[in-house]
Amino acid sequence: MNEGSYLTAEGAARLREELDYLKGPARDQLAQRLRAAIQQGDLSENADYISAKEEQGFLEGRILELETVLRNAIIIEENAVTSDEISVGAHVTIQEDDFPEETYHLVGSKEANPRNGKISHESPIGRALIGHHVGETIVVVTPGGEVHLKILKIE
Repeated sequence: MNEGSYLTAEGAARLREELDYLKGPARDQLAQRLRAAIQQGDLSENADYISAKEEQGFLEGRILELETVLRNAIIIEENAVTSDEISVGAHVTIQEDDFPEETYHLVGSKEANPRNGKISHESPIGRALIGHHVGETIVVVTPGGEVHLKILKIE
């Protein structure tokens, strides 16, 4: 059984755009490449044909993955996020010891992008933050050791 993936409305829209592109223009371009390779003759030694068939497998696999993710998606409602307890969809400002404050958007694993401030609710920090409140200090067990984070703000 497939478990749903948390997605923001923005993330779901991005995945739908990618799916539309893959099912439309990307498939059409690949079909043209395959036709051109087939017209070259002997398929057993045709590198263009073999490459295009491999790419077709990846393309169809990605299409299936996106369809499954979108079909089982749990959309994070921005207005349902409260500022009193951390949940998926919250923007959380934290501080480790004397380091500068950092703000993260807690999202599902399909949207996680730590460089852009989006961390997965399944990551060590994300998992530790869920259910906590402003003012609490939590201990996060990371591959680099224990980290103490103070929760400064929830939006």
